[in-house]
Amino acid sequence: MDQPAIQRDAVLNSLLAAAPDLPPDVVRDFVSRMDEAYFQRFQPADIIRHLQLIEHLTPDHPCDVSVIAHEDGFLLVIVAYDYFSEFAAIAGLLSSYRLDIREGALYTYTDSPGPIAPRPPTKWKRPHGRPGLTRKKIVDVFRVRPLPGSTFGPAEQRTLSNELEQVVRLLDTRQFADARRFVNRRLVETLSAARGAFHGLLAPVQIRFDNQASPTSTAMDIRSTDTPAFLYAFALALSMRGLYIHRARFEHVGDELHDRFFVRGRHGRKIESKAEQQELLVTATLAKQFTQHLIWAPDPTKALESFDQFLDQLFRDASGKKTLAFLSKKSTLPLLARLLGTSEYLWEDFVRRQHANLLPILDAYRDTPLVRSRRQLALALRRLLARARTDDRRRVLLNQFKDQELFRIDMKHLLDRTTTLPDFSLALTSLAEAILDQAVRDCSASLVRAHGTPQLDRRTPCPFTVFAMGKFGGRELGYASDIEVLFVYGGPGRTAGRHPLDHSEHYERLVHLLLQWIESKQEGIFRLDVRLRPHGGKGVLANTLDEWRRYYSPSGLAAPFERQALVKLRFVCGNRTLGRQVEAHRDAFVYSDRPWDLAAALSLRRQQMKELVEPGRMNVKYSPGGIVDIEYAAQYLQVMHGHALAGLRTPNTLEALAAAERHRLLSAGEARALRDAYLFLRSIIDALRIVRGHARDLVLPEIGSDEFIFLARRMGYTEDDWQAGARRLAEDITRHMEQSRTIYAHRFARENG
Repeated sequence: MDQPAIQRDAVLNSLLAAAPDLPPDVVRDFVSRMDEAYFQRFQPADIIRHLQLIEHLTPDHPCDVSVIAHEDGFLLVIVAYDYFSEFAAIAGLLSSYRLDIREGALYTYTDSPGPIAPRPPTKWKRPHGRPGLTRKKIVDVFRVRPLPGSTFGPAEQRTLSNELEQVVRLLDTRQFADARRFVNRRLVETLSAARGAFHGLLAPVQIRFDNQASPTSTAMDIRSTDTPAFLYAFALALSMRGLYIHRARFEHVGDELHDRFFVRGRHGRKIESKAEQQELLVTATLAKQFTQHLIWAPDPTKALESFDQFLDQLFRDASGKKTLAFLSKKSTLPLLARLLGTSEYLWEDFVRRQHANLLPILDAYRDTPLVRSRRQLALALRRLLARARTDDRRRVLLNQFKDQELFRIDMKHLLDRTTTLPDFSLALTSLAEAILDQAVRDCSASLVRAHGTPQLDRRTPCPFTVFAMGKFGGRELGYASDIEVLFVYGGPGRTAGRHPLDHSEHYERLVHLLLQWIESKQEGIFRLDVRLRPHGGKGVLANTLDEWRRYYSPSGLAAPFERQALVKLRFVCGNRTLGRQVEAHRDAFVYSDRPWDLAAALSLRRQQMKELVEPGRMNVKYSPGGIVDIEYAAQYLQVMHGHALAGLRTPNTLEALAAAERHRLLSAGEARALRDAYLFLRSIIDALRIVRGHARDLVLPEIGSDEFIFLARRMGYTEDDWQAGARRLAEDITRHMEQSRTIYAHRFARENG
């Protein structure tokens, strides 16, 4: 019989003799399957203590912990069923308790039992069907000491034990993302509270690969400056790359960590390829460094997952070396952490698909202004399109320009805390205007080539105009805002080409083409919305001037809310003379002294709350005191008093509130409260929408949920105590919405009375 079998038999017999109370089947299974190196390290007394912990494991209790005071710290023994990424989770939780891991080892069951002699006779009766007996298990042993200023008393020990079991339960049900999210949150809270203690994460790491030390695994020898969170960061990096840690030892030698990990690749084999080893070295080092910067990420788990995918793409890209050099800059990783930990849609729609374009934008974002004028954008776009020779190519280039500028604006506002919401809205509005103007030119040119120029009866060109409505009209765009537009042309007639069209068909085709020309990948991300037109969705897409005037007239079919909506109308592009004619008619219609049905408007608002607000949920737009109450308050005052006070005639909500204050329609306190609430609630809506890029994300997560905590962090509530930050956000939301609800109800209930 070979040497390992003799050793296992000897160990088994000595353990059965020394600990007769231990179930023999538990001892036999353990001795036959535990990694051989384990028995070379531990004495029988240690093994018996470990077996006593293992005996307690069941599917309902998949983890057990022993904490013993030891020299200048504590000896922690953790036994559990074996799961992928388990060691990273354990190391992360230990670091979250500010425990400095001075020495330790990780051992797991081997894939197949080692040779062992037949079971000796015993009088012990095996309990029927011991659950979990044959499952693979781990034994992790750590010698730790609390970092200066930290304690690890009985209360902390009990909490750590409970949290370890909670995480292992998540791993047992394959909820790996939830387990990682729990550990990341605990650790990042610690990192935030003690940034100085973790500066060493940026220290260089040396890694040597050894494929001779084990027949089944690759040994990775690591040397690095001592840092409290090193084991977590490095083990997490390995698990993110799909590596399974079979065994590990870690210890301090002077000021350095000397660690050895035995790992297997994604396919259960050794890491033998030099290219694969180099990729692993680089990505593990970068991921280790990235971990420190998770304090800047509202959602650390989202940041890590996206960073891992980013690294995958990096090594598939020919420009990988340039990217690696850029990532090595000190200023890069904090920006990337905040970006990747904030928005799924920015990752999916830009970073993942166009990650090569991310680097120059990130590199220059501080020096690039948030707002580029419409003229600057138009010139840059025309230079780009000058190289295009076909309509299809022009359309592709226009949308690429739109997407890159949109990402630049979103990212600048996200990363630069000095930018304001009004400036962010202005930047988005300028981009929308430039894109819309160029798209109208290109679509018109395409139709003219096919059907000729639209002409009026006197053979003069038929003018065409585009107007902004809603938030686009008010220069108030935000994340995922629709681009609301309205189209008017001069009058009836036909095009002058070989295949002529009536103007009604020509302009219907033009708008249809325009809606296809400007791409919108997700709901609300630069989506053209044409519903605010005469007759709504049942009407034609473009109207003649006379049709538009008849509809919006005292004898026309426009409802009271449509008169109110025209407050936001603003000329954007096309024939300026026709644009002025439409705006002049709007002023005469909206701001006339003809009575306006306030009661109908208030009834419509109540209907919105009934139909659009889910019971028990807070909708930041439609709930009482939401953004709609503020916008409507300004618009009611504009419609009711605009005939006498020309200063109220503006499509911008903040300008309308300021004018209402100047003309004493609102008190200074009311105007200030509505202005502050408007900016705050607009920021909340942006913070909700930026995650998925969906215009319909308007409902607050449950107070106290992780989603609400991440919302608070996106809003800048970044206290060391995340729960405290979330509570402060909840208080501010309640205060602002209550103030705007009170002002709206008091002011207009009185007006209506």
